[in-house]
Amino acid sequence: MATDATELFTEMFRNQSQQAMGQTMEQITGLFGQLVPGKGSPEAESAVQWAQIASRMHTIWTEYQVEQLGKTQESPPHYADPMKWIATGEGVMRQLPFASPEVQQRLWNGISALINTVLGQYGLGPQAGLQAAAGDTSEAGPQLPLRDRRFADPEWRRQPFFAVLHQVYLLLSAEIMGLAEATEGLEPAKKAQLLFATRAIVDALSPANFPLTNPVALEAANRTRGESLVRGFENLLDDMRKGQLTHTRPGAFVLGENIAVTPGKVVFETPLYQLIQYTPTTDKVLATPLLIFPPWINRFYILDLNAKKSFVRWAVEQGLTVFMVSWKSADASMADIVWDDYIAAQIEAIDAVRARLNVPSVHTIGYCVAGTTLAATLAVLARKGEADKVASSTFFTAQVDFEEAGDLKNFVDDQQIETLGKLSPEGYLDGRYLAATFNVLRGNDLIWSYVEKNYLKGEDYPAFDLLHWNGDVTNLPAHWHRAYLRDLYRDNRLVVADSMHACGVPIDLHRIATPVYIQAGREDHIAPPQSVWKLTHYLAGPWTFLLAGSGHIAGVVNPPSSNKYQYWVNDARPDSLDAFVDGAQEHAGSWWPHWAEWIRKLDAAEVAARGKRRPGGRGDKVIEDAPGRYVAMR
Repeated sequence: MATDATELFTEMFRNQSQQAMGQTMEQITGLFGQLVPGKGSPEAESAVQWAQIASRMHTIWTEYQVEQLGKTQESPPHYADPMKWIATGEGVMRQLPFASPEVQQRLWNGISALINTVLGQYGLGPQAGLQAAAGDTSEAGPQLPLRDRRFADPEWRRQPFFAVLHQVYLLLSAEIMGLAEATEGLEPAKKAQLLFATRAIVDALSPANFPLTNPVALEAANRTRGESLVRGFENLLDDMRKGQLTHTRPGAFVLGENIAVTPGKVVFETPLYQLIQYTPTTDKVLATPLLIFPPWINRFYILDLNAKKSFVRWAVEQGLTVFMVSWKSADASMADIVWDDYIAAQIEAIDAVRARLNVPSVHTIGYCVAGTTLAATLAVLARKGEADKVASSTFFTAQVDFEEAGDLKNFVDDQQIETLGKLSPEGYLDGRYLAATFNVLRGNDLIWSYVEKNYLKGEDYPAFDLLHWNGDVTNLPAHWHRAYLRDLYRDNRLVVADSMHACGVPIDLHRIATPVYIQAGREDHIAPPQSVWKLTHYLAGPWTFLLAGSGHIAGVVNPPSSNKYQYWVNDARPDSLDAFVDGAQEHAGSWWPHWAEWIRKLDAAEVAARGKRRPGGRGDKVIEDAPGRYVAMR
């Protein structure tokens, strides 16, 4: 390969950036008109038709530019700035041994052989006669050696150019990742960052992500006479206005109408959270109520999506008095909020429920970061001699030991933590940054597939409640967020006894004697099961561990009615996750009934569902109907 590989990749980035940001709408649509397959109608191929499409797109672009003139211009974040992606690409590629003559020769030989093999399937090149001689005349068309679901559409095989293009991309992807994996001399954390960055860049460079190298987009442009280009361009500009990738149809879901609809009342609030109590549906309820702490990184209604998927509604139907904390999305008034404040808020909410129902204790659930915080809360209560306020604690995909915390650790080093401070001049981190981070963790699923569908092909967005929730971002207190990443993810201090303090006392997880139920997702990439398992190492009391099928969301939100996935339990007390799995018994379907049985075994006492067990009844002063104001604040 005569040209240095780093320069090649840099030039590819520059060309794509110039294509996306620098070319006029007339140039783009003109090129589409030249490259669309020739099977379309004469009208779609006419110069007049494409000129009209170009004119419409130019008008849309001009209107957008005029609209932006009156707004404060901010530097785009890293993930939205093509030149910063170029710099990232250069930095990553310099760490790989592309300059090695041996590597260059292997790549050249591999690419040459692959091209000849692919062209041979089309009767071209030196291997043109091999397919017929071998008797391989499958009606399925060319049988290409490399496969990937991104290129499953027949359009990728219809013409030899696009077949060669995506096959060479897949070969180079595998080679580049292999080079990254073989890199030596790096610390484990830096090696993990290199692998993650390499994968992100390789995924971003897929020919499926760019209009002129995606035959499916070209075919859609031809079929719709250019209308797909207009719709896709409008979708792109709408997302640029929002500063966020759209996953679901705007306006399809309205809080309190078709999402977060379980009946209830807001019965208590502070500047940090609202406390919702849900209306019972049974004549009798368990005497000990349930208080749920959702993560403040997203909205609480992940546990109340709709009637069929709602954990809240299901728990109410099981005879539980359910309370939910709805955290306020951070604003400038919350600039000084730290982890202590969230721990204190959990204790305050526990006391508020106890006082409201006149009960000695509550069952608690902590999901993700709120589960991590719940562990600290239990340790604080234990240190203060108040552990009996909590009858049990359930942890949904929550970590306390961050040694094996998964791909998110790739975003935690001194430089990135410092960058977060620069992104938070008003004291809070815009939730769109964090949403972009989580999307990058599954780039092909949550970024590039939507770029192709909604920008390149101009398809309509689906009405999908889970994706709506995923995009309903919350802002985070910047001080808390940086400290959390530094103290827990980077330095792993929570599991060091008395290393951290909250509410005036040291935190020692070994003091937790509360009965604990731990749920982990087998395919969770945010809180990996091996990381969640480690909570068992720090508990002084009884614990039950359950491994659920699927990941961070679907592994939790899996109602019995869906009859999906499975879960594993092990009645022994294994000392490792591997031992747990080896001796575990698999059960089909939802794990929710298993958890409900565990709760009832702790205390099956019941009381009548009257008085303040029914929020908003006679003499009960409440604040407003569920889901409350805080969940709607941006």
